[in-house]
Amino acid sequence: MAELTFECLGARPDPYGTSPVLLFKLRISEMDSAPVHAVALRVQIRIEPQRRRYDEHEAELLTHLFGERSRWGDTLKPMQFTTVSIMVPSFVGSTEIDVPVPCTYDLEVAAGKYFHSLSDGVVPMALMFSGTIFSKGQTGFWVDQVSWSSDVNYQLPIAVWQGLMNTYFPGEAWVRLSKDTIDELLRYKARHAIPTWDAAMTSLLERAREPVEEVAP
Repeated sequence: MAELTFECLGARPDPYGTSPVLLFKLRISEMDSAPVHAVALRVQIRIEPQRRRYDEHEAELLTHLFGERSRWGDTLKPMQFTTVSIMVPSFVGSTEIDVPVPCTYDLEVAAGKYFHSLSDGVVPMALMFSGTIFSKGQTGFWVDQVSWSSDVNYQLPIAVWQGLMNTYFPGEAWVRLSKDTIDELLRYKARHAIPTWDAAMTSLLERAREPVEEVAP
């Protein structure tokens, strides 16, 4: 039976993607150099925020995810990033493959909020593997399962993520709003002859920062 080991060699943006995709390069090795016919591989990627430090600016932006810093001992827990499946072609000894991982800049998603809040450094990740190994020996075909102990850690440079998002959404981020809120914003833009959504939100924020006049009793 085959015993596979995994190593994450790095990650880079897919240069030919029509939407944001990161390519995680994996090296897969068979311990005894037994020929492997194919692997139906599942890769679960988890963010482990407890494995890095945060400056004050990052901590402020992460409050909406983890609460105040004083609570982080209880709230700074791993979060799911994604799970992808891929077929690994035949190899002997070892092989290297790219695992495409679709990404989103949706700030309604916990992972999107986390990435957006980081200004520098790395994103600590755990890659967990499962799936089915197919091969052929002297007695015929055999099937085995990928060991659950094949997990590996990887530190994704946040600059890689930022570069990917700047390619598709330069200087932008996405926030989902209800239809009623969009309708009110449209009316506000029309009343004040504001040309863009960004300018409308900036105008509202400036109005919110204006001092409130106290009414005399």
